[in-house]
Amino acid sequence: SEKVFRYLSQFTEWRHYQHRVRAFVDGKFVPFPINLDTINMLYGTAWDSFEVKEFLKRVAPSVDRVRNSRDVIVSKVGEELYEKFFKNYTYKQWGRYPEELDPSVCGRIPVRCNRDDRYFTDRYQGIPKHGYTRMIERMLGNPNISLWLGIDFREVRDSLSYEHLIFTGPIDEFFDHAYGPLPYRSLRFDVEVLEEVCCQDVATINYPNDYDFTRVTEMKHLTGQEHRRTVLVYEYPSAHGEPYYPVPSRESQALYRKYEALADTLPNVHFIGRLGTYRYYNMDQVVAQALQFFESTLATA
Repeated sequence: SEKVFRYLSQFTEWRHYQHRVRAFVDGKFVPFPINLDTINMLYGTAWDSFEVKEFLKRVAPSVDRVRNSRDVIVSKVGEELYEKFFKNYTYKQWGRYPEELDPSVCGRIPVRCNRDDRYFTDRYQGIPKHGYTRMIERMLGNPNISLWLGIDFREVRDSLSYEHLIFTGPIDEFFDHAYGPLPYRSLRFDVEVLEEVCCQDVATINYPNDYDFTRVTEMKHLTGQEHRRTVLVYEYPSAHGEPYYPVPSRESQALYRKYEALADTLPNVHFIGRLGTYRYYNMDQVVAQALQFFESTLATA
């Protein structure tokens, strides 16, 4: 989104960066999302784009109705590649198999018949040049903004006066879990410092079938730092901890709709973001949502 990119550019310069990922499958580090090279490396073939398309047509069954994330992937790449790349990774990440999750979870991952090994193909890609913290500090560096840290919202909610309240925390927490807690997934990050200049050829390596962690990221690929040491971050998904990911399942959406109905009774309270709207948004989507909300609601208030 050019609009989102231009807006954020008020608060940061950019390090131009395009994210690349490998997956450790069958003892090989192969490109992910799946592309032409992924398939050739796994099967020892030398197919071109047309041959890979024909291969995928042969192995992928037609699905009359896509009901869940398993249907999405199997209809694109067939059962074997689904098992190698998606089934166990999804279970580690979400605590559920793909057939228990909304089609959008795996549907957001493309399958390519060319050699494009970028994770994203968006026109605007980058990392804030001096980090996300600096970008947020600049956003908050306005005399009209007061920042209170280390305070639980529930401790001050009854003493606040407002025309509009924008809540970006978990919507079920706002309503004191009136219908029970919504499920979220969290992450534990383990950090390792190595006496090496570099140890991965790309930023992130997924481990769909091995170990308890889902992926390992080598940070200097993202930041562009040059140093004689390197930092690896291991991600361990969990059902407990700070809420990061709403769980896109039929049951959780039914529970969310109860909270959404409660929210509709509060016309001056607005719920925004991943946790406030219980949606698996990327960062750019959240910024777009916030800008749209401001233009449609606050700018005309």
